[in-house]
Amino acid sequence: MRLVTRGMVSIAGVALAALTAVRPADAQVEIKSKAVEITLTGRLHMQWNHTSSSDAAVASTFFVRRARLTAEVKINDFISGKIQPEYGEGTVGLRDAYIDLNFDRAFRLRAGQFKRPFDRFELVSSTQILVIERAGGVRGLPGCSGIGSVCSFSRFTEKLNYSDRDLGFEILGDVGKVRYAVSVTNGEGPNDDVDENGTKSYTGRLEYGGSGLTFGAHAGVHDYPNDSTGTDEYAVAFGADVDWGRYEQPGPHVKAGVVYGDNWKNLTTPEPTKFFSAQGIVTYMFPIRENRFVYGIEPVARASWGDPDTDVSGDDGWVFTPGLVFHFSGRNKFAVNVDVWRPATGTTEWSGKAQMYLHF
Repeated sequence: MRLVTRGMVSIAGVALAALTAVRPADAQVEIKSKAVEITLTGRLHMQWNHTSSSDAAVASTFFVRRARLTAEVKINDFISGKIQPEYGEGTVGLRDAYIDLNFDRAFRLRAGQFKRPFDRFELVSSTQILVIERAGGVRGLPGCSGIGSVCSFSRFTEKLNYSDRDLGFEILGDVGKVRYAVSVTNGEGPNDDVDENGTKSYTGRLEYGGSGLTFGAHAGVHDYPNDSTGTDEYAVAFGADVDWGRYEQPGPHVKAGVVYGDNWKNLTTPEPTKFFSAQGIVTYMFPIRENRFVYGIEPVARASWGDPDTDVSGDDGWVFTPGLVFHFSGRNKFAVNVDVWRPATGTTEWSGKAQMYLHF
C-alpha cells in the first residue's frame, strides 16, 4: 500500500519519521490496507456572509461553508473509488461516495453517490469555481417561483434536481477529445437512500475539446410525484455550455451556458411551467511576480439571468456578481464577491461574501 497526499509530502513518510523518534511501546499509529494507493486530500472554506434582506434571521454571520476530508482509493488498475464526508453550514453529510470499475479509458462504470453529468458550472470542484457561490443566493429572499431565493442558473439546476449529487449508476469515458457520461439515479439528491416513488431519473452529457477550450451539451429527465394528479411524472431540461481558459493560470477565463426545461416545482396547472436561464462568468488572472504571499490577483464578473415561467412576464431577474480573488498557493486563496439580485419587478437586494480557502 502507498499512502500519499496531492502536492505534499507522503503521509507514510511523515508517520515513519515520527515513529522512529519514539520507543516501540509508545507507537499508537498503525495503518493497514489492501489498497495499492490511498490519496488523502482536504478542503476548508470559511465564509463571512452579509445580506441586505430584512427577512433574514441575521444580517451578518460567519460559518464553515465546507470542511471535507477526501480519500481516493485505488485497489488496482480496475477497481478504484472515492469517499468524501462533509461538515458544512451546521450539518454533517456525505458528498462523494462511489466505486469505479475501469474497463477502459473509453468505458468506466460508476456506482454510488456522485455528481450527475449535467452542466459544467456544477461539475467543477468547489475549490475551482470562479465565484464564491454557484447560485449567488441572497439570504432571506422569498425569491424565484418554485426554487426560492434568486433566479440564477445554478439555482434552477440544483433545486430542480437536474444537477448536483445523487445515488445511482453512471457510465462514462473519454474517446480522444470527446467525453461522455450517462447516469441513472434515484432523483432524490444526496444523502437520501430511499427513493420516494420508485421511478428513476436520467442524465447525460457530451463534451468536446481540450487545451483550455471545451464545448458541452447536456440533458436531464427528472422523475417527480405530481401532487395535483397523484401520478409520477417526468420533467425534462437541456442546455449547452462553453469553457475557455485554465483554472489558477494567468490570463482570461470565460464560462457561459444556457438551460431550458420544466420547472416542476412551479405547477400552475397539472403541468409544470417552463424555465429558461443563461449565465456568463469572465475572469482575468494577473500574475504577481516575486511576491512570497500572492502569486495572482483575479477580478471576477458574473451575469446570470433566469425566468421561472416563460409564459408570465415580470417574474424574471438578474444576478450580477463583481468580485476579486487573491491566489496564495495552488487552490489556497481569498475571495470577495457581491451578489446583486435585480428582479424585473420589486426591490434590488444584495449579499456580500468573503471566503478563505484551505486546500491540501
